[in-house]
Amino acid sequence: MVKIAPSILSADFANLERDIKKASSADYLHVDVMDGAFVPNITIGVPVVKSIRKCTGMFLDVHLMVDKPARYVEAFAKAGADMLSVHLEADHPARIAEALSIMGNCGVKRAVALRPITKAEAVLPYIEQLDMILVMTVEPGFGGQAFMESQLETVRQVRALIEKHNPACELEVDGGITPATAPLVTQAGANVLVAGSAVYGASNISAAIAALRG
Repeated sequence: MVKIAPSILSADFANLERDIKKASSADYLHVDVMDGAFVPNITIGVPVVKSIRKCTGMFLDVHLMVDKPARYVEAFAKAGADMLSVHLEADHPARIAEALSIMGNCGVKRAVALRPITKAEAVLPYIEQLDMILVMTVEPGFGGQAFMESQLETVRQVRALIEKHNPACELEVDGGITPATAPLVTQAGANVLVAGSAVYGASNISAAIAALRG
């Protein structure tokens, strides 16, 4: 079954609790954390995740677009994240492994994320311990970007690696997901779809989530 993870980056931050509740028919809630260093934009941090946790029981899929993420894993886990994803490009391999180890110690699900410049094979050192792999279908840092169709090959390659090494691992895509692009990524092997504008830009959020499921 295809899972939908609305990105609160596209929600109304002045009415965040309201907008989270509007998306309650989704499977996950995707929280984009940007630090102004790994990516040029700055979004939210630990206090906001802690506040979100208080107002919803939804599964919190927290995407750390931050430099040297091992520094922050424990804090976000304690704030209420259910899953944390760290970018392979954000630190040296040993430090990425450390971040994943901290996630395990904190009892949260473990994920890594790949920018479009990163090859699928980069996940191999970590794949057997992962709960999810996130393939970006835009450059991380800003919402509302156009879907990069060239990333479908990366999605297919990551799916093949998952099937070989860790079939229980989920495959998530993030960037430019709409009712038109959703079938492309699911056919390529993704089973979790992050969508911001396609959900929160719709007049009927529940219907938009259903449309993305296909």
